[in-house]
Amino acid sequence: MDNIQKNNFKTAAIWFVAMIIGALLGHFSNNVISELCSFIATAFTSMFQFLSIPVISLAVIATLSQLGAKSESKRIFLHAIFYTITTTLVAAIVALAFFLIVSPTNVPLVVDATVPENLSKLSYYEHFLSVIPNNLLQPFFAGNVLSVLLASSAVGLGLAFMPDSDNRQTVIKGVLGLQELLFTLIRALLWILPVGICAFTAQLVAEIEAGVIVGALGQYTLVVIGGNLIQFFVIIPLFLLLRKLNPLKVFKGMSPALAMAFFSKSSAATLPVTLASAENNLHIDKRVSRFVLPICTTINMNGCAAFILVTSLFLMQNAGVELSVGTMIVWLLVSVLAAVGNAGVPMGCYFLTISLMSSIGVSVDLMGMILPIYAIIDMIETGVNVWSDSSVAAMTDKDLQGKLDSVV
Repeated sequence: MDNIQKNNFKTAAIWFVAMIIGALLGHFSNNVISELCSFIATAFTSMFQFLSIPVISLAVIATLSQLGAKSESKRIFLHAIFYTITTTLVAAIVALAFFLIVSPTNVPLVVDATVPENLSKLSYYEHFLSVIPNNLLQPFFAGNVLSVLLASSAVGLGLAFMPDSDNRQTVIKGVLGLQELLFTLIRALLWILPVGICAFTAQLVAEIEAGVIVGALGQYTLVVIGGNLIQFFVIIPLFLLLRKLNPLKVFKGMSPALAMAFFSKSSAATLPVTLASAENNLHIDKRVSRFVLPICTTINMNGCAAFILVTSLFLMQNAGVELSVGTMIVWLLVSVLAAVGNAGVPMGCYFLTISLMSSIGVSVDLMGMILPIYAIIDMIETGVNVWSDSSVAAMTDKDLQGKLDSVV
């Protein structure tokens, strides 16, 4: 245990130094530094995204392939779904309550607000239709996490109910072997991660010093960030305490994943680090972590639910829509369902909110003004998402300790 603690302390110290260097680079940033940090940050995000899609696919296939023979996967799934829906619903309720307390005013005038092309034309139905793949490779090429999850679930269930044979065992062994290969690559990437942390920090400091948060947008930002921080520091720890888990211990064990989530702004890209932290630091059963975490990366979006709800209400309010109690309750439920159906990629919630508002005819011009602020919001809500994923895995593991078969 002493060696593990020393290694954890050494890693934390290196990351802290990397963050200080990054903050200094961001403060004294020029075009050369900015371009270099952007290149490094993009490269690291791409490498983690490269690993995250196959990690999700193989984890789901490997776990679901045992559903036919074992009841443990069903039990893991039910526990994970319960905690996912519950925490996401509470996150939306907290965000709604904070919205009513702060009561942000309308933006006086929308000027020079631009929205990425074609996004305003997307319908919510088209968003869900895009999840259904039309060939085996398309979801992987497109990086569509939901499509990958759907295709992988089909393959995993197919293996689960195949007649037991040498061919079936060969395929399953191949999947498990590929998983071990990916985890070897993940460990190598974690070794050079401080370089990425430095670049991510420099970008963040530069964005904060740009100073775009004022007036009504400041109130809106306060609601979104405040709701997420309450979920992070109060609500999720309460869930852990109710399951007799120490929130500080869980937080410490998952800190590498939380840091990566904050800077990468993608829970899917962070998944390799989340899995490694859960298994190596918290010692969560691999049968739990490799099933719960990939699933939660896609459907457990606490931060996204808060953003979708608050942003939708803010845009409707500015468009002159009456925010009655019934309207707010309906959109609370919509935000939860939308968050569950959102992919864990950078700006996923932003794009989905535009689709939702466009589908009901509400102007999305304000989304252009929110866009510069969203770089910071996205970091915080991704951290909340991964913190919730980690806690769901920890609670599920605690619930099922001693109840799963002793042999994997």
